[in-house]
Amino acid sequence: MRIFGKVRHRPSASWRQATDRAFTLIGDGRYEDAGALLTRAADLEPWLAESWFNLALLHKFRHDWEQARAAGLRAVALLDKDTGAPDWWNVGIAATALQDWPLARRAWQAYGLRVPGVPARPGAAGTGLGAVGEPVGMDLGSAAVRLSPEGEAEVVWGRRLDPARMEVLSIPLPSSGRRWGEVVLHDGAANGERITSAGPAYPVFDEIELWAPSPVPTWVVLLEAATEADRDALERLASDAGFAAEDWSSSVRLLCRTCSEGSMPSAEGEGEHLDPHDHSEPGHPGPLGHRTAGELWSPERECGIAAPPGLVRGLLDSWVADSPDGREWRDLEEVC
Repeated sequence: MRIFGKVRHRPSASWRQATDRAFTLIGDGRYEDAGALLTRAADLEPWLAESWFNLALLHKFRHDWEQARAAGLRAVALLDKDTGAPDWWNVGIAATALQDWPLARRAWQAYGLRVPGVPARPGAAGTGLGAVGEPVGMDLGSAAVRLSPEGEAEVVWGRRLDPARMEVLSIPLPSSGRRWGEVVLHDGAANGERITSAGPAYPVFDEIELWAPSPVPTWVVLLEAATEADRDALERLASDAGFAAEDWSSSVRLLCRTCSEGSMPSAEGEGEHLDPHDHSEPGHPGPLGHRTAGELWSPERECGIAAPPGLVRGLLDSWVADSPDGREWRDLEEVC
């Protein structure tokens, strides 16, 4: 087969050696040295889509989105298959990072996804939804995302806006540096899953970087809640105000990395684990619903709240005023 006048052939031994060595260096975090080798490999085999796919992958690791887009486009130009190639997924991530929405739509459609407003086949009429200059909106349902996957990893629940972005709906712990309501760019391959009590399994994606920050700060407060219903009342009050509260005393569980990256039930776990933590099940207004039956209730709770500074104390005071005999709060502190 000829492509641009060149005959396609199997990659040379030099190409394979340079590529293998480059991915060893990537595993060690030596991206600059790996880049030199992958550039050499692309010079050796410029007609091979994998040469440019590998470079696009490296640039994704480095968050160099302009270069990732350029290398990704060279890769897809050399593809044989019509749909489903991971090369297109990398192009979609880079385009999303750059807010290049026409290219993002093209990439997701070329991968084989149905994109609102984009014809399913060339020449077909579109739906009229989603102008090409606007963000891709696909509403792919609930999933989990692992914040800071290379650091103090934390798994939280969110809503998938499209194949590469997720809105965080849990209240992350302050160690993650992330806030409720932020939108994160995430990788395409799931790295673990969470199985809810109702049965469905939800993928866990690894965060790549923050895509859109949230102006809403995170607070931690100590509550005295006489019953679970008292605690639930605060979560509902925050949700009704358009923000969130989460009882970290019951929603957080610590997991070792192996467990976190495996298939885990989303209810409270057993045993001693040490690494990231999970939040409540999806499908609730805020993080309601993550409760373990049969536990003895302790009135003192550590609660995370996502709310503006001018509102948070009023929310807590209103919560207490509704049932002053069974509710108190103290030690409110902004933590993120």
